[in-house]
Amino acid sequence: MGAVVAVIVILVILGIIAATRTFKVVQQYEKGIIYRFGRVLPEIRGPGLTIIRPIGDRMAKVNMQIVAMAVPAQEGITRDNVSVRVDAVVYFRVVDPIKATVNVQNYMFAISQQAQTSLRSIIGQSEMDQLLAERETVNRELRRIIDEPTEGPWGIRVERVEIKDVSLPEGMKRSMSRQAEAERERRARIITADGEYQASKRLAAAANVMSRDPAALQLRLLQTVVEVAGERNSTLVMPIPVELLRFFEKMAPGPAAPEPEPITQLDDLGDAEVAAAEAAISNVKVPELEESSIPPVPEVPQVPEVPEVPEVPEVENAVTPGVREVTAPDVAQEDKA
Repeated sequence: MGAVVAVIVILVILGIIAATRTFKVVQQYEKGIIYRFGRVLPEIRGPGLTIIRPIGDRMAKVNMQIVAMAVPAQEGITRDNVSVRVDAVVYFRVVDPIKATVNVQNYMFAISQQAQTSLRSIIGQSEMDQLLAERETVNRELRRIIDEPTEGPWGIRVERVEIKDVSLPEGMKRSMSRQAEAERERRARIITADGEYQASKRLAAAANVMSRDPAALQLRLLQTVVEVAGERNSTLVMPIPVELLRFFEKMAPGPAAPEPEPITQLDDLGDAEVAAAEAAISNVKVPELEESSIPPVPEVPQVPEVPEVPEVPEVENAVTPGVREVTAPDVAQEDKA
């Protein structure tokens, strides 16, 4: 009786083992590959419950989900000789489970190594400005480099590659900060100069109006007085009214004052005029001078040569007429006399 029970127990255990080797469950995100005596069957089992042979068959499950793999930071020198440190993340998935399990031993490790070498390669081919500003272009090129040797032979497709961070040296960061500060200062100066230019146009128009009408000057003076008087502890010095000076000018004898010129319509010196003036200045082209339009240079008349003055011959022992030559003996005789 005990032997029968032992046999039954052994049969039950063998049945359970056979059942576990026969019935396999494949998840929704997996694919099942059957190895029959070491040979891969072309049929790929889908998700759900599947039955295999308990002897000679073995199932390998391959995850078909998209895997996000972080690429360790890689140091390199860009094409413009700047040392940078770049790290990225690779998104890939298995599209052919048979190739992913047969052609490569560990496709996760293989993708990691391929991503690191490709990242160092793309650093050397790019410039610093491209790594910072043109991320989309660098990501597409990096994805192409990684996906080219992996999809065909390994059955793995790289969906996307993203550069996470670009670390620059401290000296380069300071240089970029100074460059950004200089650019902002340049824009501020341009805006200030533009505002002063437009304000000068408006002030010129206001001065033109006030110069034609003295009452406007007087009103502006009274407005200034009101503004100054509103402040405390201020001393206000009033100039001589313009009407009083004009009264004395009329009473003083002299030539008649010229008649005032008629007031003409003032030009609009607003924004439209400013924009038109700037456009005119920027589009002005200096005409080139043609050879025919250049007036000929008048010739300078030649100065006649001055005739040479003849040299005066030297006179040796010349005696003026009427003057007797006196010699030493004659002088001596005259002294004796």
